[in-house]
Amino acid sequence: MPEEREVLELDAVIVGGGPAGLACAYRLQELIDAHNEDVAAGKKEGPDLSEAMIAVLEKGANVGDHVLSGAVMDPRGLKELIPDYEAQGCPGIDCSSDDVVLLTEGKSVKFPGFAVPKWLHNVGNRIVSINRLVKWLGEKVEEKGAQVFPEFPAADLLIDGEKVLGVRTGDKGVDKDGERKPNYEPGMDVQAKVTILAEGTRGSLTKKLVKRFALDDGKNPQVYATGVKEVWKVPGCDAKSRGRVVHTMGWPLARDEFGGGWVYFMGEDLVSVGFVTGLDCADPATDPHAKFQRFKTHPYVKELLAGGEMLRYGAKTIPEGGWWSRPQSYVDGCLIVGDAGSNLNPARLKGIHTAIKTGMLAAETAFEALVKGDASKATLGGYEDRVSGSWVKDELYAVRNVHQAFDKGMPWAFLDLGLQMITGGRGFKDKYAAEAGHERMRKVAEVKSSAEKPKFDGELTFDKLTDVYNSGTTHEEDQPCHLVVTVDPNHCSTTCAEEYGNPCQHFCPAAVYEMEPAPERDDGREKLKINGSNCVHCKTCDIMDPYQAIEWVTPEGGGGPVYTDL
Repeated sequence: MPEEREVLELDAVIVGGGPAGLACAYRLQELIDAHNEDVAAGKKEGPDLSEAMIAVLEKGANVGDHVLSGAVMDPRGLKELIPDYEAQGCPGIDCSSDDVVLLTEGKSVKFPGFAVPKWLHNVGNRIVSINRLVKWLGEKVEEKGAQVFPEFPAADLLIDGEKVLGVRTGDKGVDKDGERKPNYEPGMDVQAKVTILAEGTRGSLTKKLVKRFALDDGKNPQVYATGVKEVWKVPGCDAKSRGRVVHTMGWPLARDEFGGGWVYFMGEDLVSVGFVTGLDCADPATDPHAKFQRFKTHPYVKELLAGGEMLRYGAKTIPEGGWWSRPQSYVDGCLIVGDAGSNLNPARLKGIHTAIKTGMLAAETAFEALVKGDASKATLGGYEDRVSGSWVKDELYAVRNVHQAFDKGMPWAFLDLGLQMITGGRGFKDKYAAEAGHERMRKVAEVKSSAEKPKFDGELTFDKLTDVYNSGTTHEEDQPCHLVVTVDPNHCSTTCAEEYGNPCQHFCPAAVYEMEPAPERDDGREKLKINGSNCVHCKTCDIMDPYQAIEWVTPEGGGGPVYTDL
């Protein structure tokens, strides 16, 4: 007999309390309020939406806990959403200067201004802690009258035939063996006329939706990178560097690896320092955390952090595929927005502004559906028309082949990118093909690893466990593991160990996966241990496992990192 669950009926449910989801809620409530005023004043005819209910479901314990970015934000999207955002106390400072620096081992070369691609110009943009930005935006959403529910992880989609009816939240009070504890509480069925998925990179429900409805047919596979970041306190740095933005390329990456570093001076003597490593690399021993720690030892970077103290740590994945990797972003009853829908600009490494804008466009589409009483594909398909008619397409289409230009290594990329700039993003042909990152990983017998592990001194460089501690990550220990290995455990000890050397123990930036002795085995092989409580929700494992045998699912509500100031 099916378990009885509480049902919450809404007009719109938005999954994810990041920039896209909150912008969507803000704009949708704004449109509904304006509609109700006009109807009440007799200025137009239409249905009474005065009882319309909008809710944002956020898996973190607080809005902002699970969001992470560099971040230098193009304010364009926020200006459209809240024109007087500065007067309303939006956190962040203006970028005062920007540099692009090529690093070689022990040396650095600053690019002259004329040689810096236009997409790396940042004066006029805004340095933000996305954690602070999202907390502020969440307050604005609630002031508008929409509801924001933290600790509500959306665990599954409610689907009837070809139509999405809403989402089911995760059960609470289940132990690690799957048995119900005394405090067991079944998840709620949140039914809505329109469901909007704003989960961010590699959203678990978005992944299901795309697969269920083949929304990626004819699209390039998504490609990803992992960004690893720390926030430092460097006394006195504001005096000479407040608002400064530095981007680096080169060392410690190999010539055929994608990525780069950043150092942003955020104000309050805080410095955001981080490194992006492409997850389409051949070496199975690639370790984004180790590359980041080595990056900080370069004399150029080390000097910028001199006298400072590391405060916070985090990691997240970045959707780099761009325009050609965007899935169809609508089905009956449901829309996909923000990073979940591949709306990040891979050339600028900026997605906050496009997340906000696509959230707003989804809100306009959802509002139309509520007024018409029709949330079918015929109506929700208008979302894609709105995206295509906006600056989002103009921006993403102009850099549609940028990431693919790096497939043949850095020297070739410079030539290709130069041609793309001349040809409006076309390059050698209009649409470059792409290969999923995990398919580019080579077996240990086929590649000579260049991965190096730094020595951790506890002052400039830190091991993974120390960094995880500084991410504020906590999970209820006695719950089902939210990192599900979908193959026989022996696969990890045998096939994966022999072919790829168990890459999960390298690519995870939070020391979740480790191979440990297995005295119970007769063959002397090690077994996989999953330290799920370390997980910072970056989704690297779900993306990079060469067998695609790791599924990230939502843990019990509230679990995960607390990305204060990140």
